[in-house]
Parts: sequence; structure tokens; C-alpha cells
Amino acid sequence: MTTFDLVVQGGTLVDGSGNERREADVAVVGDRIVAVGKNLLARGARATRVIDARGKLVTPGFVDIHTHYDAQATWDPEMTPSSNHGVTTAVMGNCGVGFAPVKAEEHEWLIGLMEGVEDIPGAAMTEGIKWGWESFPEYLDVLERMPRTIDLGTQLAHGPLRAYVMGRRGADNEPATADDRAQMKHLAELALKAGALGVSTSRTSLHKANTGEVVPGTHADADELFAFADAIKAVGHGVFVSACEHKDVPDEIAVLAELSRRSGGRVTVNLNQTEALPDIWREGLARIGIENKNGAQLAAQVAGRAIGLLMGMELTAHPLLLTSTYLERLSDPLSDRVAAFRDPAVRAALLADEELDLGPLGELILKSLDRMFIVEGDLDYEPDPSTSLAAIGARQGISPRAIALDAMMRDDGRGLLYRPLFNYAAGNLDMIRELHLNDDTVMGLSDAGAHCGAICDGGMPTFMLSFWTRDRRRGERLPLERIVHRQTAATAAFFGLHDRGLVAPGLRADLNVIDYDRLGFTTPRVVRDLPAGGRRLLQDAHGYVATVCAGVVTVENDTLTGARPGRLIRGPQRAS
Repeated sequence: MTTFDLVVQGGTLVDGSGNERREADVAVVGDRIVAVGKNLLARGARATRVIDARGKLVTPGFVDIHTHYDAQATWDPEMTPSSNHGVTTAVMGNCGVGFAPVKAEEHEWLIGLMEGVEDIPGAAMTEGIKWGWESFPEYLDVLERMPRTIDLGTQLAHGPLRAYVMGRRGADNEPATADDRAQMKHLAELALKAGALGVSTSRTSLHKANTGEVVPGTHADADELFAFADAIKAVGHGVFVSACEHKDVPDEIAVLAELSRRSGGRVTVNLNQTEALPDIWREGLARIGIENKNGAQLAAQVAGRAIGLLMGMELTAHPLLLTSTYLERLSDPLSDRVAAFRDPAVRAALLADEELDLGPLGELILKSLDRMFIVEGDLDYEPDPSTSLAAIGARQGISPRAIALDAMMRDDGRGLLYRPLFNYAAGNLDMIRELHLNDDTVMGLSDAGAHCGAICDGGMPTFMLSFWTRDRRRGERLPLERIVHRQTAATAAFFGLHDRGLVAPGLRADLNVIDYDRLGFTTPRVVRDLPAGGRRLLQDAHGYVATVCAGVVTVENDTLTGARPGRLIRGPQRAS
């Protein structure tokens, strides 16, 4: 008599391949899927546990390839918010920032680098990280000791490696010598052999430490980048990930294509639409397509929605932040600030203030009231331009700044504004839809674990299903099967994780059982659950009947079960 450990019975299976959905049972023994088909419990077969999936959607567990849990992974076994949103595998070490290799005297410097680039509270990292490594392989050993809710893979980050090899010269972005490049190549080989999934670098001026310095490696020449290509080729595996200046992506493609051909591996680069150059993404995508026809393996890494900032009095930025009246009270408790701004005289002074010189980026973020929206109820990630602060103000004859203040003052100062920054130049998400229909792109850029006071995109997998396949109102949607494929089999295969991403016999039992009609997410809220009381934005999910990682139920009815089947992934994984 056949006995299964788990059977997910009678669900509508979207198996990750991109093929059409079908009704099927999924049987699991240990951490593997052993059978997929109808009526698996007929003819005397039994199961230790059965999940009734009738009327529910069954998918592979989601694979998020762009997260920043590098610090959080040392103290948090749950890896929230990803584990609440159907993710069973997360890849970190992106954007050229991380925590290995490192010398003891560089600990705080790396924390400052991560704080500046990814907006993760430095005090939380200082208190939370339990250092116990110098080399990258030692870092992996430390990560491996902690049982986790989900699987975790990581990459070698160029920034800490460069500073480790070159010291102050590396941190200051001085040119690398031949000896420097040779040492970086050697250490990259050791990291890849120990289990790194790839190497990441930052080449954008947007990524700065809390001191204002750009990430080490930002200005690295092609020879330095090719040292990583040679390391990848020597070891036989590894993805190269580049975070480029948005406007420079087309110009970077030739070097990245040569890096791909030289390494024999895949290379991915961020691709976003900017308001200043709203069509340059097309040029970048076209060049990727040309290079791929000439033997490169390039993919534009694309988000699922506008990369936008949440703003409010509890958060990193808002349109009244850099006024003298607000700055005088910046360090006051939120309740005191709210009380002060309810005083008509203080309110009038605040609204009359001129902002300090914001510079180009500050102007773009904080003064674009025609691209800023009030968050009311469920956050609308494709807001109608006619509902912007400027548009409301024009219709009502009211200052948009006054409207912004009133919105933020709601709920005792916890009201939110939304500023879609990238991928929204046309006032809609049609550009995102076009990218997800292009096979030269890969799903990513959720930034889960990062931008704690401004961005809350770790729930991107939930958004992809609920918005793009069911709820979008202002344009065409995307097929459910394609969206599931793009964040399961496609992302897993891109990093060589061939043991997951599909619901098929012999593969890992990473599954989601989803109440599709109920699937969604809450409006982000501020919580202070990081070490040292650190603040972050968190967005809850609803509709996850069950999430299964390695055959173990980790989420049941939207609640973490406390199970810890997750592990550190070391290098590419083969299917059984």
C-alpha cells in the first residue's frame, strides 16, 4: 500500500511550466514531489496529511531572486515578509552590497554602506548581526547553522570584496591593479566553490553609503568586471548581476554581453523607465535582444509594478520634510509632531516654509506633487493621474502641500502618500506589462528586506497574481500561467536551481495552495520589530491556504506555523 506524507488534493494546478492549468493532486514524500495526477488516493493509497485544495489554485513556491536579507538572515529565521507571500526561495547579495568578506575593523563600515544603499536601520544591524566570519565561505557556514522558514541563497557582493582586497583604495573607488584583480578573482572562485550563486555589483550613483560615498566598484573598469567572468568560468557556475545607472543601461550592454560570453554564464541588469528619459528602456531591451542573438545570455531584470516610495511622518521622506518648521520637530515623538501641526499657527508656518535646496533627486522625489497620491484604503499601485495631489488641489483651489499634510495627519500621523518613481512615466503600467511579455526579461527587483522606511515591495509575488491576472482595471492583464511561470520555474532556472520551480515528480515539494478569489495584501504599515526597535514597513498577505517548503507546511491560513524546513542553498541544484 502506498503511503504519502502529504497530498494536496483536487486543486487547480498551475505547475510553473507556463502550460495551461489543470485539475490534479500533488503527492509528497519527504521533501520531494513523487506524483502528480488525478485521484492519487484511489486504490488504497493513503496520506499522513491531506490538504483539500478543491476550488483553490496550486502553484510552485515562488522564487524571489532580488532580496536584501543579508543582515536579517543572521538573526531572523522567518525571513518576513517573503515567507508570508508564498516565497519558498529567496536570493540575496544583490546590488554589490553585503557582509562578506570582511575584516573586524570594517564591520561598522559595511553596516553604514548597507544602511545608505538599502535604507535598513544601522542600529538594527549593529545590534542584530552576530558576526562570526571573515571570509565568504565562513559567512555561508554561519548562515547554514540557522534553521529557516524558507530556503536562502546568496551572492558574493563586489563592494565588500573590493574593500577587503584593496582597503581604503577600494572603498574610494581607485582603479584596481592587476594584483588586485587577481586577488578578487581568486576570492570569487572560493566563494563560488563554497556555494555562492553568483556575483553582484553596483554601477549607479543612487547607491551610496550613509557617508555619501558610492559603493566600491561603482566605477570599476571592464578588466575588473572580467575578473569575475573568469572566476565564473573557472568554477563552472554563477550569475553576474549588475545594478546600473538607469540612463546608462544601453551603454552598459556591450560590456555585460562580453562578460556573459567570456564567463559562459547568465548576466542580468536592472531595467526601469525613468521620467526624464521615458523611452530609453526600449533601447536597452533592444540591445539585449541583439546581443543574445550573438551568443550572450543577458536578461533585463524587471519589477512587477512601479518602483514607488511610501511617504509619511513615520517614514524616510515626505514633501514637507525639508522645511525649517518640520526640521525643528524632526526628533520629537510622532504624537508631539501631530499635536504641534494641529496648532493653526504652526500649521500655517509649516505650509508657508520654503524647502531647503533639495538637489535634482530631492526635487524629483519630494516636489513632484503631480505624481504623488493619497493612500486611502487599499493602496492603488496604478493610480489615475487625475487623483494626484496637484490635480486635487487644482480642482479644489487648495494648496497641494496642504492636502499632503492633511493626508499624513490622518490616523494620528500615520497617513501615507504614494510616489511612483520609476516605470510610471506614462501614468500607467503598460510598460511593465510589455516587459513581462518579453522573453529577454526576468522577474525581480522586489528588494525584500530593504528600503525599510520608503518601499514595501517584498509582497511582489502576491501582487503579480492578484493585480496582473485578476484585478487590473486601467489596462490589459497578463495570463495567470505566464505570471506563475515567471516567478517560479523561470527565476529558479536563471540561478541554476533546477530542483524547484515546477510541480513535477522528483522536484522539491515547494508549493502554494491559494484561495485565488481572496488573494491580496493589506496596506503597508510601520512596525518596529527589528533589533534595537528598528522601523520597517510591512505588508501582510491574505489568501494563502498553505505554503509548503521542502514538504513541510510553513504557512497555514495566512499564518506562519513556526516550522523551519528551509536551508542555505549552496550553488546550483540538480533535479532528482
